[in-house]
Amino acid sequence: MSDGWDASAEAWIRVIGTDGDWGRRHVLDAPMLARACAGGAGRAIDIGCGEGRFCRMLQARGFETVGADPTAALIAQAQALDRHGDYRVEGGEALSAEGGSFDLAIFYLSLIDIGDFRAAIAEAARVLKPGGRLLIANLQGFNTAAVPLGWTHEPDGSRRFCIDHYLTERQVWTAWQGIGIRNYHRPFGLYMQALLSAGLRLVHFDEPAPDCDGDKADRYRRAPNFLVMEWAKA
Repeated sequence: MSDGWDASAEAWIRVIGTDGDWGRRHVLDAPMLARACAGGAGRAIDIGCGEGRFCRMLQARGFETVGADPTAALIAQAQALDRHGDYRVEGGEALSAEGGSFDLAIFYLSLIDIGDFRAAIAEAARVLKPGGRLLIANLQGFNTAAVPLGWTHEPDGSRRFCIDHYLTERQVWTAWQGIGIRNYHRPFGLYMQALLSAGLRLVHFDEPAPDCDGDKADRYRRAPNFLVMEWAKA
């Protein structure tokens, strides 16, 4: 069964572009870049790099990057925008990189797309050098548990954010602006257990707020979409 990425690649490139969508621009980019640069520039792998936007942002800050993504059309776009960059058509569950070859590994909103997330986390840990860091931006578990409920309009005119079956791991399909892709809902504890089992140590956790105002930002502050974590390899 298709995960929707091949069919959605053109729309994804159009929506994300070079500037990113609202969540990236106003919530995630700043804290992700701050944490990435906190340890100094080095060699980084972006697992699930898509069209290569975050790789290019890291390169502008002195990093040497590798981008890996299983969707060939997205890798082709990344390569077209970064002709000399290192981009590879491969999934996070089986990376071609040698063990211990990166200072930084990144899942920027990509763990939710990976079926065998435990294998992907183990692979990220494998390719990190001792003392290397794994940086993760992910959807909140209660956000993926809201599909297809989410925000509702109540009879009294109020709005509520509704979730269900939080503890049940499952596939969820999401669609917007011509993009239709499969994500996975998982309780937060499953990610934590996999990261700890990979021998990683949590060194940073944040639930960043938007850097702007407006109706969308107000809704976000009521039910935030994202979290940011940084883990270290012993």
